[in-house]
Amino acid sequence: MGSGPVLALVGATGAVGSMMIDIMDGRESFPWGEVRLVASPRSAGRALTVRGQEIMVRALAPEVFDGVDVAMFDVPDEVSARWAPIAAAHGAVAVDNSGAFRMDDAVPLVVPEVNPHQMTERPRGIIANPNCTTLSMMAAIGALHHEFGLRELVVASYQAASGAGQSGIDRLYAEAAAVGGKQVGLRAGDVREALEAAGLSQSDSPFPAPLAFNVVPWAGSLKEDGWASEELKVRNESRKILGIPDLKVSATCVRVPVITTHSLAVHATFAEPVTVAAAREIFQGHPSVLLVDDPANGVFPTPADTVGADPTVVGRIRQALDFPNTLDFFVCGDNLRKGAALNTYEIAEALAPEFTG
Repeated sequence: MGSGPVLALVGATGAVGSMMIDIMDGRESFPWGEVRLVASPRSAGRALTVRGQEIMVRALAPEVFDGVDVAMFDVPDEVSARWAPIAAAHGAVAVDNSGAFRMDDAVPLVVPEVNPHQMTERPRGIIANPNCTTLSMMAAIGALHHEFGLRELVVASYQAASGAGQSGIDRLYAEAAAVGGKQVGLRAGDVREALEAAGLSQSDSPFPAPLAFNVVPWAGSLKEDGWASEELKVRNESRKILGIPDLKVSATCVRVPVITTHSLAVHATFAEPVTVAAAREIFQGHPSVLLVDDPANGVFPTPADTVGADPTVVGRIRQALDFPNTLDFFVCGDNLRKGAALNTYEIAEALAPEFTG
């Protein structure tokens, strides 16, 4: 490919890895002299094309990191937990998209447009990518925090089925096919009966309740005092990214029958007075935020209009009634693109100058 640092993509044949290749193909500038594609042994030998060049996929092994400057990991937690330190031991900076290192005190949790300075503080040689739910709102929240000083954050998330992986997508499609066209919802249990008639057992679903024609107020696993793991991620990761260890955060995470793109209703309180006009001006000037806010004409963010987009889409900005220094607004972010692949690649891209001779 030319001169420049060496980039490795671990998990190149997965859904996020494929999107990462798509992102690399679409970048105007490309700082990498070599790209190595890495996956499990069963995928080794496959040929994938990156920026017009056919590259053979290598099996994950310690030697694939020899000479690598930056290694992006788009793999499950347990794979990252084992292999990211190995990559770092071989001299690479590991940029990890899993949850394995997010709350490790020795690993920065980075959104480049919010806390880029933390990328240089990586004693373990690893940088973590936030959870897609947190990330979906972080560019907007970070921009406002920089100007007004965030103090409290209350959010309700509306999370797409793809947040549960391919099994979540497959399940929603199967449920929609089983229920679609039927008169359901006239009485309790109609949706469940339709699913059972189609042979779709709830015990086989990644969701604790039917998702088609429904919303499920649960995402993740059960934690102490009735909290879901996704809700605690929003709290803990927001504190770490923004550098506010005592930030007051409360989240309710809801799974909705949408394939891709997470949405969040945000109630944010600041130390300084803040106005809708000031927030609009900040959002309009932010390269990672797209302001879509004209409710009088039916213009506001929706998941269907956000799929495939790089920026966070923001609208419904209101001065909170009865709450001083507080704004309410709605954000949408593609959980697979920005929420996983793009942020990871942007971290890697920001690191590239360190290795450019």
